[in-house]
Parts: sequence; C-alpha cells; structure tokens
Amino acid sequence: MRPDVLGKKALNRATLGRQLLLRRSDLSVLQAVEHLVGLQAQVPSNPYIALWSRLAEFRPESLARLLEDRKVVRLPLMRATIHLVSADDCLELRPLMQPVLDAELDRHSEYGPALRELDLEPVLQAARLVLAESPRTGPELRASLADGTPGANPAALAYACRNRLALVQVPPRGVWGRTSQVTTTTAEDWLGRPLETAPSLENAVLRYLAAFGPAATADVSAWSRLTGLREVVERVRPELRTFRDERGRELFDLPDAPRPDPETPAPPRFLPEYDNLLLSHADRGRFHHDRARPSDVRGPVRGTVLSDGAVCGVWRVERERRGEHATLVVEHVVRLTKPAKSGLEDEGRRLLCLVAADATDHDVSFVAAG
Repeated sequence: MRPDVLGKKALNRATLGRQLLLRRSDLSVLQAVEHLVGLQAQVPSNPYIALWSRLAEFRPESLARLLEDRKVVRLPLMRATIHLVSADDCLELRPLMQPVLDAELDRHSEYGPALRELDLEPVLQAARLVLAESPRTGPELRASLADGTPGANPAALAYACRNRLALVQVPPRGVWGRTSQVTTTTAEDWLGRPLETAPSLENAVLRYLAAFGPAATADVSAWSRLTGLREVVERVRPELRTFRDERGRELFDLPDAPRPDPETPAPPRFLPEYDNLLLSHADRGRFHHDRARPSDVRGPVRGTVLSDGAVCGVWRVERERRGEHATLVVEHVVRLTKPAKSGLEDEGRRLLCLVAADATDHDVSFVAAG
C-alpha cells in the first residue's frame, strides 16, 4: 500500500498544532518546555515570548521562577546554540549533543586550530574544579585557565569548556526583566545530579516527531545537527507511521499524533527571532507562502509574524525617547487582507502588554516590505 500524501497545508497545521500554535494550551510552563524539547534562548527574552504565544494565561514570572528554582536551565544544545530546557532534559540531551558541540569547536575558524594540538583534559579538569567552587563569569574563567596553561589562548580554552563541559548559564541571566553578565557552572554542580550515561537517541527522535512532525530524517538532522540519523530512524520505524510529501519525500510520524484538518483555522501569532518552529526542518516550505521568505525583509527585526499559519513578515517594537509610547511595527512581505490585519493588530496589542508593559500607550502599524 502506498503511503498517504500530506500536502503543504496539512503539514503546516500538523506542526502548528504540536507547537501549541493553533490554540493556546493549558499545559504548565514546565510541561510545555518539555513537550517542545526546549526553546531557543540565545536572546534571554525569546523563551518568554515563545511561551506567551503558546500558553493560556502565561506569566513571565512563572518561567523566571523555574530558572531560579533550577527546574529549567539554559545551555548550548541542539545546533550548538543556547536552549532553555528542563533540568531532566538537560541531563538527557546534553550527552546526545556532544558530537555537535565537538564539530562546532573543531571548525571554529579562530579557536579550532589553536586547540587541535593541545591536551584539553587538564584544562577541563581545572575548569571543573574552579566552577565547583562557584559559578564564574567569562573573564573570571579565562583568567583562571590562563594561570594554569601559560602560552595558550585563554578565550580558546574557555570556548573549549563551553563545548566540552555541560555549562549552564545561571540566574539572574535569563530572568525576565533583569540583565546580567553570562555566568556559568557545570550542570552537574548546578543540578546536583550527573549527566545520563546511556541517553536514548531513539527517544529523542520520537520526541522530535511529537513536537515537530510529520518529518523526514533530514528534518531531524536539521533540528539537532546530528549526522547519521538514518539508522536511528530505521530502528524506530516499526513504531512509526509513514507518509509522503508532495515532492515524494518519505515522512515519519507517531501513529496517534494529531494531524488536524488542513482547513483548521490558524490564528495570528508573533514568534521571537530564532523560534524553533522555523529552524527545525530541512525543508521549511510548510511555513512559507510560495513567493515569500523571511529573507525578503531587510532591517532590524525582533521576530516572525504568522498569518493563516504562514510567515507573512517580521515584527519589531519601536519606542519613543521617553518610552511612554510603544509601537509594534509589522513589516509584511505578502499582501494582508483587512481581516488578517485586524487579527494581527489585536494580537499585537496583547503582545505589547508583555514586551512593553511600562509604556502608557500602545499602537500597531503595518509597513509593506520594499
């Protein structure tokens, strides 16, 4: 029997549903973070905006409290980029992503060559000891490593620790409404538990499909940047259902995962920059209009705008000098209908209550990208 074919809109609605973007979910913040297998967090505010767009009654302080209580952490993971994940997922996923971090370190144009002839184990052990005493800022860690490895590049040594050790960024970094220098310690010291010694890559693939499917093997690789995943997918194939997309690519999915009717309404949504929804597939066509891509928009941006489930442009917040007035500017790359603009304006005003709560006046404006 030939597998069913899933069109672009069917894939769009399936993934939006699993990403909690067809309707706001009643999941707790911790449950949502784990369901989504983490959130991109290079920009500290991004996870808050991502969860605001996905959860009913989300309050920033609820995520901030989880950070302070060590129930979620921020560290380099998928694609060697900073993610916010639960404490349990940190210990499970970090060992799985070691090959990605090794490769990222090796190809670093400045630090890679400086480290290839260096025995890093004494450096890593020294870092473990100093970080066990207390979390350290980057300059503090570099100074300590320089003392123990004369002649080596301290910045390269610290970067090696970032990629070879499970270093978490500790609060107040990442806490809503607060700013601080990046300060790190090891996940083991911060959480009081060791990393998993035998984490399951098969389980990670299944969790990816639950949050991002239906998807091809290349999509799982795009999400994680891990290679050699074909054999892993083959091992779990008996647990999966297969489909084809309109290009004939084989897609995998959990048998009972939701696949909504393609005509299911998709409400307007504002996503932070680097949202995993748009970074976790090799073929991102399910989220784009046929003639539009985010790269069509130039200039400073803060995030992506979805209308009817597809990228229609980008958004940013502009503030007057005194900060009393805040405008959410939607720069769109496709023509927006009046109902679409109305929906985006309503959603945009709600977003301003989060990202510009101190402003006394909120407005939403639309600008065609040109």
